[in-house]
Amino acid sequence: MAKRLTLYIMIGLALGLLTGWAINSAIADGTPEATERLKEIAAGFKIVTDIFLRLIKMIIAPLVFSTLIVGIAHMGDTAALGRIGARTMGWFIGASLVSLSMGLLLFHAIEGLVDLVAPGQGFGFKLPPPTETVGLEKSAFSLANFITHIVPTSIVDAMASNEIIQIVLFSIFAGVALTAIGERARPIVDWAEALAAMMLQITDYVMRIAPLAVFAAITGTIAVNGLGIIVTLGLFVGSFYVGLAILWLILFAAAFAVIGARTVTLLRYIREPILLAFSTASSEAAYPRTLEALDRFGVPPKIASFVLPLGYSFNLDGSMMYMTFATLFIARVYGIELTVGTQILMLLILMVTSKGIAGVPRASLVVIAAVMGQFGIPEAGLLLILPVDQFLDMGRSGTNVVGNAVATAVVARWEGQLDAPEPPEIEPPHAP
Repeated sequence: MAKRLTLYIMIGLALGLLTGWAINSAIADGTPEATERLKEIAAGFKIVTDIFLRLIKMIIAPLVFSTLIVGIAHMGDTAALGRIGARTMGWFIGASLVSLSMGLLLFHAIEGLVDLVAPGQGFGFKLPPPTETVGLEKSAFSLANFITHIVPTSIVDAMASNEIIQIVLFSIFAGVALTAIGERARPIVDWAEALAAMMLQITDYVMRIAPLAVFAAITGTIAVNGLGIIVTLGLFVGSFYVGLAILWLILFAAAFAVIGARTVTLLRYIREPILLAFSTASSEAAYPRTLEALDRFGVPPKIASFVLPLGYSFNLDGSMMYMTFATLFIARVYGIELTVGTQILMLLILMVTSKGIAGVPRASLVVIAAVMGQFGIPEAGLLLILPVDQFLDMGRSGTNVVGNAVATAVVARWEGQLDAPEPPEIEPPHAP
C-alpha cells in the first residue's frame, strides 16, 4: 500500500501542476475580475484539501494521547523517561541552532552573490510602504505566553483544539502515574493500546484520499498564483530550497554519524510522509504516517510516540531556517543594516519564539512579524514574500518531517533500542 500511495501522491502532484497551470493560463489576464474568478475556482478545490486536513486533525489528538501513554507505561520507570527526555531536548536544541544559523549563513551567501553581480543595486524590488501591515496576530508569541501555554487548563479543551504540546504534557503525567500504580493500570493501558490501533486503522482509511487532496491543493495554488510568481521571486525561492537541501545533508550526515548506513534506509521509509507534508504544505498531515514509518524502520513505539510529538512543538527545522532567512532578507531590501551582535540576538529570540507553533496557520509568518517589530523592520516586507509563501511552506513542511524522523531514530540508537527494520511491503498479487 505504501509504495502505491507514494506513486499516487506523485501523480496527484504532477496533475495538479498541469491543471493549475492550464486554469491560470486560460483565465488570468491581469484584471480584478479574472483574479476573483481564479480565487473562486481555487476555493472550490480547497474544499477537498480542507476536508482531508480536518480528517487528519481528527486523528492526531487521540493518536498522540494514546501512543504516548502506552509508550511511557512500557518504559517501566521514570529514570528512562528522564534520560530519553534529556537526550531528545539536547538534540532539538542543537538542531534548532543549526537550522537558525543556516538561515543566517544562507542569507549572507545570496547577499554576497547579488552584490557581486549587481554592486549597489540590492535586490531590486518595488517595496510596499513601510506603514502597511499584513494583519497577523503577533501578541501570542512572547516568552511568558509560551511558558504558560504549555500547561493545559483542560485536557478536553486541549484535545478539541489539537494543542499538541498540552496533550504531550498531560500524557506524560498520565503515563508516569500509570507506571506508579502498577498492575491496577493494566486496563487503562490495554484501552490506550486499543485506541492507538484504532486510530492507526482510521489513518489508513483517511490516507486513501491523500492523492486527491494533493491534486486539489496544488491545482488551487497554481491556478491563483501561476508559475510566473516563482520566476519573479526566483532568487528568494531558489536560494531557500538550496538552503533546505544543505540542511537535509547536515541532518542526514548527523544521523549517519549515529546510526550508520541505515540512514539511507530511513530516507526510504519516510519518503511518503515527506511527500505528503510537501504537497499539502502541512507537517501535521504527515504525523500519523511518520509514526508508522518509524515503527517499520525499527524505532520502538515507546520512543517514537514520545519523541515525535515533542518534535512537532520544539523541532521544526525547516520553519526555523526560514524565519532567520526571511527576516534578514526583508531587512536587507529595506536597507536596514543589522550588526553581527544584533543578528545573533535575533537568532536567540527566534530560538525561543519558534517553539510551540505547530498547528498555527501561517505560523512562521506570525513569528517573523513579531520579531521584526522588535528590530524596527517594517512588517510590510512580508507582502513581498506572501505570494510565494505557499511554495516555501511546502519545503518547510517536508523538512520538518525529516528533522523529526532523524531525531527520533537517533534517540532510539542512543538508547540502544533501534530494532531491525521490517522488510519492504509486498504488494498482494493481482487477480487474473
